[in-house]
Amino acid sequence: MWALAVHLLVLLVMVVGLWWTRSSAPLSVAGDPIEAVLVVDAGSLPPRPSAARQAPTPTAPPPQPRPEPRPQRAETPPQPTPQQPPPRPDTREQERAALAIQQAEERARREQEERRRQEQIDLTERQRQQDEAERRERQRQQAEARERELAELRRQREAAERQARLEQQRLEQIRDREAPSPSPASSPTPAQPQARAGTGGTDESLLGQYQLAIQQAVERNWLRPETIRPGVACKIRIRQIVGGEVIAVSVDPSCPFDELGRRSVEAAVLKAQPLPYSGFESVFRPDLLFTFRAPEG
Repeated sequence: MWALAVHLLVLLVMVVGLWWTRSSAPLSVAGDPIEAVLVVDAGSLPPRPSAARQAPTPTAPPPQPRPEPRPQRAETPPQPTPQQPPPRPDTREQERAALAIQQAEERARREQEERRRQEQIDLTERQRQQDEAERRERQRQQAEARERELAELRRQREAAERQARLEQQRLEQIRDREAPSPSPASSPTPAQPQARAGTGGTDESLLGQYQLAIQQAVERNWLRPETIRPGVACKIRIRQIVGGEVIAVSVDPSCPFDELGRRSVEAAVLKAQPLPYSGFESVFRPDLLFTFRAPEG
């Protein structure tokens, strides 16, 4: 009985050892191999039968348990060193560079706007100076034209005055040659006044026609300045000789025309000569105070 129990125990140990070996083979446990020793309490075992009653049956020695393999210590794989988070790049330099670029662009934009504004001011100033120069040039040309016109009028007046003096001298010489010597018989008596030429007077209607003819002749040769309003009258003194040739012309001080208007009328009278004469011999006057009226339109 005791032997059977021993055999069963040994068999159980072998089965457990085999199972333990198979189940733990993949594992590798570091350390020394474990040795199992069966300890049996002698008091708990049944009494050994006496040799007389039962001869011991020779039995084969129990199989020695296979030594359990020493579990190999599993090598702990090296734990990877925890990666440090990548250092945050220092963006201060980039921010400063971006700010510098932005400031440079803003400065360039302001400078460009200032250049455009200054160019516009310069262009406006140049245009103003050009307009002012053109205005001064026009005024200068107009002044020169007036001076030339006045000089021409003075020249014509001086020439007419010289011609008038010559004509006057010529007329005086003719009268001196043709005048008969005075005699007492031919002298009129106070009681017998000289008879007037013609029918005893001047034909007023013919005189009006004569003045109208002179007005029309002067109008045809007159260039009215813009400063002279239509209908304004101006008195002109004309000195002429027989035939209507003008030897002197001047504007009466009462004339309301300005200097340019006065000179233009004098020039028109000189251009209109010879003034109307044929048919107006009876009303011809060497010294004529003529009222010129600026035509309408």
